[in-house]
Amino acid sequence: MRNKIKHVFFDLDHTLWDFDKNSGLTFEKIFKLNSLDVDLSAFLEVYEPINLKYWKLYREEKVTKPALRYGRLKDAFKAIGREVEDDMINHLSVAYIDYLTTFNHLFDGALDILNYLRNKYHLHIITNGFEEAQERKMHNANIRDYFITVTNSEMVGVKKPNPRIFNFALDIANASPTDSVMIGDSLEADIEGAHNVGMETIYFDYRNLNNSNEYKRVTNLISIKNYL
Repeated sequence: MRNKIKHVFFDLDHTLWDFDKNSGLTFEKIFKLNSLDVDLSAFLEVYEPINLKYWKLYREEKVTKPALRYGRLKDAFKAIGREVEDDMINHLSVAYIDYLTTFNHLFDGALDILNYLRNKYHLHIITNGFEEAQERKMHNANIRDYFITVTNSEMVGVKKPNPRIFNFALDIANASPTDSVMIGDSLEADIEGAHNVGMETIYFDYRNLNNSNEYKRVTNLISIKNYL
């Protein structure tokens, strides 16, 4: 692969930026600021799969951004048997976005692999995350300068795995599918989406849940060196 690849496209959340860790710290802070006595570990245990469910609905255009931000909190509080008024949920949904980008933990090896790749390839981002939050995440984590282009779903009007977002990203990067690779944590959104437009792919299976040989796969970021 390394002989033909010129452009490396990364997903951001759950790939470089440690979403679950940063999200947990954010909830800890906003619950304290709003004097909510909530068992954080119990909340996070139900919130994380609910959040993934809502993001899948969002990718499929079945919920709006406001519905995602409200629904994931409403459902999580309901799942732990905690009654929280809608006004507080709406307040927390805004506070969550405001504080989320103040925590900037990256996955182990993220900076090492970016420094390794930047001297060999053109680096880019393709993300379904909200534009305002994604830019702050990258700037605050000091990784924005690694990337020549950043494509987010709000710029294009569609989300991964829709081929339009990959083709848009390739166009602004002056790249072709045959000289590009996509690296991400979602088999559906990142890997299958990129594969369907002709890109090479590397699946970042950081939870080590899918030992399939269908796609190139790594369980830590440094192992990307085996392919690039």
